[in-house]
This record gives sequence, C-alpha cells and structure tokens, in this order.
Amino acid sequence: MTRMSSVCFGRQMRAATMPELALGRLDELKEYDCREFSIGAGDWPFRGFVVRKGNQVFAYENVCRHVGHPLNLTPDKFLSRDGQSIVCASHGALYEIDSGVCFAGPCQGKALQKVACEIRDGVIYVTARA
Repeated sequence: MTRMSSVCFGRQMRAATMPELALGRLDELKEYDCREFSIGAGDWPFRGFVVRKGNQVFAYENVCRHVGHPLNLTPDKFLSRDGQSIVCASHGALYEIDSGVCFAGPCQGKALQKVACEIRDGVIYVTARA
C-alpha cells in the first residue's frame, strides 16, 4: 500500500467510537478548494470540511470560534477571495489554512478544531466523532 504524505492533524482516536469517512480522491479536489462532510445521523451530525493546499489536506470542524455557527453560507465555500485563508462568511474572521489559527477578526488567536485526516492510496479520509 502506497501512502502519500499528508499534514493532517488531530488527536489519537479509537476507531470504535470515531467513524472514518472517505471523501474522495485527492486529485478530484483542486488546489485551494474545499469539501464539506458530515459524520453521523439525526439532527446533530458532526460537520466539518477539508481544504487542499498542494498535496496536503487540512481538516477542521465547521464551527466559527467567534459565535459557534458554521463558517460558510454556501456549500463547500470556506476560503477568502484570494484563496489563501479560511474565512467566516458571517463576520469575516480569517484563519490560517495549515494551522486553523485566527489571525484577523473578533476571535484572533483562537483556532478552529482540527479533525484527524490522512491520504491513503490517493483517497482523503477523515475521522471524527459521530
């Protein structure tokens, strides 16, 4: 099995309580593009997103650190106009893609919650609580 190096972050998680989800192939996601996902069923599934930057993928929970609502208003749209930062569509807070740290806006210094992810055989996988 060939593994592609990835810079995905997250805590060690037990597979029994943390389901894994395949999001598709890395080559299907353009550079500086995003893909939303949800894990679990019912009224409150876990919602997150991934961002591709080069051959790396970064995954975060879709929750603004300022007021706790989703970052995006439009499906799969999480980046600033120049594509260099994650942006909260409600109040314009800007977050670094590779660390999730807010560098501009009302939640400056706080960071998005990272989600465990990896690329295996060219496929993006995320693991998060259901």
